[in-house]
Amino acid sequence: MALIRDVWSFPFIILVSVVIRVVLILYSEWHDARSLVKYTDIDYRVFSDAAAYLLHPGPGAANHAQGPLKDWLGIDLPPYTRETYRYTPLLALLLAPNEWLHPSFGKYLFAACDIVNGILIYQLLVTVILPATLGSGKEGVQPDIKQLAARYTAIHLLNPMVFSISTRGSSESVLCLFVLLTLHAALMNRWRTTAVLLGISTHWKIYPGVYGLACLGVIGSVPNRPTWKRYVTSLVNWRTISFGLTSLFTFISLGAGCFLIWGEPFLQETYLYHLHRLDHRHNFSPYFYMTYLTYPQPINSTTEALKVASWETILRSPLVSFVPQMTLTLGSGLLFGRKGDLVFAWFVQTSVFVVFNKVCTSQYFLWYLLFLPLLLPSLNMSRRKGLALVTVWAAVQGLWLSEGYQLEFMGKNVFFSLWARGLVYVVGNCWVLSGIMDAYKKCD
Repeated sequence: MALIRDVWSFPFIILVSVVIRVVLILYSEWHDARSLVKYTDIDYRVFSDAAAYLLHPGPGAANHAQGPLKDWLGIDLPPYTRETYRYTPLLALLLAPNEWLHPSFGKYLFAACDIVNGILIYQLLVTVILPATLGSGKEGVQPDIKQLAARYTAIHLLNPMVFSISTRGSSESVLCLFVLLTLHAALMNRWRTTAVLLGISTHWKIYPGVYGLACLGVIGSVPNRPTWKRYVTSLVNWRTISFGLTSLFTFISLGAGCFLIWGEPFLQETYLYHLHRLDHRHNFSPYFYMTYLTYPQPINSTTEALKVASWETILRSPLVSFVPQMTLTLGSGLLFGRKGDLVFAWFVQTSVFVVFNKVCTSQYFLWYLLFLPLLLPSLNMSRRKGLALVTVWAAVQGLWLSEGYQLEFMGKNVFFSLWARGLVYVVGNCWVLSGIMDAYKKCD
């Protein structure tokens, strides 16, 4: 029994997690040097190239920063010279050591963020989540809480999807770190810090901004079954306005600073691109097939332009997908935020955001899986039900990936069947989410 306790101790889990990530990064260097199919994600090459452009601006106006204050500040670093780099320039700055220290520096950084995320999850479980769910914060039960917290944390740190994505060079762990820091501050009732961190998170990637609505519900602390007037005043008062303005000021300040240096390319590539993005490449979202069928073709005459039906114009608009996605995401934030459990509210918001997003890849799953170790203690669910949910969640992905392989590697025309499996993916994930929500309600 002592050996089992040592295996599930938090220091041991951290040690194993670090070893796994270091070994995989070393393996990636060996593998990539010997195989045409790379272990390293293509995005990592994009990040590294952008960092190289930061350090080595070249000749011509196209390879220089375009902000109005770039000369006054003496900064002429153009990450957006790299095509398909559509992230904050701060990420390229963060990975500058890729160029002068070691090409795998970014991977080690992302893996380190994984570990820090695990530490934050563990701390939240020990100090906030488990004492609340177990109904006791007494000193005598702390060792049991710590062991239980270590097991829940292992779900994140030892998750193959988590450590494979970070060691392949995806930057999602950095975003997850900002989100967890925001959640940590909120659960500690440090709302000014929460507002600042939420602004930073939203600058890094725009979707965490939806968490602000759930925060407003908690800050307003609406009692059960309030009148509409009391509900509105709970959302619009000095505390909520202060929170919103602080978060907005942080977001705008970071954006303004980047704009003054990098100019219009920063706005276009980091934010505006994602509003009008049309991605006809296959991904988990069933929207890809609609985009594929209606992808804009060159129009050579006015006559051809008139032939484009109004319905097709609507379908071509990337903003169409935002209607169900944002309705569910913002609505769930308003609905569940006022119940006071930010972990549950953010998990539901992120899940529906990812499932109904117009583009969805495996990396996006990390956005909601991040909250799972913190949510599990609040679920009242049988093992059979839990196994069924995990099985369905994995099965719908496997079903889609098997057909995606036929398209990507075998070159078969399976677009329609892949779209049908995308619909199964949406239905399956909705069923899984409803099962989690039902288990949470039973725990109330």
